[in-house]
Amino acid sequence: MNQDIHVVVEHLRGQVADITYVALAAARGLAAGSGGSLAAVLLGHNDEGLAGDLGADRVLYIDDPALADFNPEHYAGALTELISADPPRCVLFGDTSMGAETAGILSARLDLPLVSRCRSVDTANGALSFVSQICGGKILVEGALPEPVSLVTMVPGHYQPEEGRGAVAPEVIQTSISPRVAGRVTFNAYLEPAVGDIDISSVSVLVAVGRGIANEDNVEMAEELAEALGGAVCGSRPVVDQGWLPTTRMVGKSGKRVKPDVYLALGISGAPEHVEGMSGSELTIAVNTDVGAPIFDVAQYGSDVDLLDLLPVLIEQVQAAKEG
Repeated sequence: MNQDIHVVVEHLRGQVADITYVALAAARGLAAGSGGSLAAVLLGHNDEGLAGDLGADRVLYIDDPALADFNPEHYAGALTELISADPPRCVLFGDTSMGAETAGILSARLDLPLVSRCRSVDTANGALSFVSQICGGKILVEGALPEPVSLVTMVPGHYQPEEGRGAVAPEVIQTSISPRVAGRVTFNAYLEPAVGDIDISSVSVLVAVGRGIANEDNVEMAEELAEALGGAVCGSRPVVDQGWLPTTRMVGKSGKRVKPDVYLALGISGAPEHVEGMSGSELTIAVNTDVGAPIFDVAQYGSDVDLLDLLPVLIEQVQAAKEG
């Protein structure tokens, strides 16, 4: 076993997911503290070009036609060989459907400890530690990363994707590893959901509403504010589950990932599933009467006023500013 830190690159249709850069940002500190180096592990086929801006010391590239599209069995097969041949101190994944599924298989197959939903990782005197979110982010758990090898899945929020990007392309080392499994899962096609509504991922100003909006009638005020700001309304899962907004307006792990210039979060607690979808926002402003809400950890500005008191005043002020 060495003291290196590995980050498994998550990518889809030629795009590296932001959660990969978040994991790279987290891993950089671990590598510095452990005395090891940071390696990004890229699995794919003819995807070497994705390595260009990965903030790692080197990229371990596993190229195989079976890895052209995500398949948990093939990913786990290749990573099993890689980790077994030269075990690193820690392997980081995004806490996404892709990352969690692959990490779970590896944990069972290699009998390795898996620490899920980590908000941050750190090191002191060579000892690696983690802070994990449970109960929807309402409770933080601290502990030491088990030795000799740990698997970790990271949630967004504590690190910014920009911190995990590199200014200089890292060295790419192509390995001879292959999945070496027939696999029971076959990738047939990638299906895009029907649009039929505004694409919130392309809107520069988003007014997001959560459970704190209280009832469906109050969503109308959010719509009025969004119109005044030249943006659109979106929401967290509780609002969509209530039927107050269509599923096309849901932001989060099981909804859309958005990167607006301004993200105004109204009555949103900031559960990891939601933060995963909006952590790339240029400016986040949170309004929540719960001063301990996790959304304040990712917002640049925030207020604990009652959003139902704020909205009418804010609409009036924005409209007056536009008219003036």
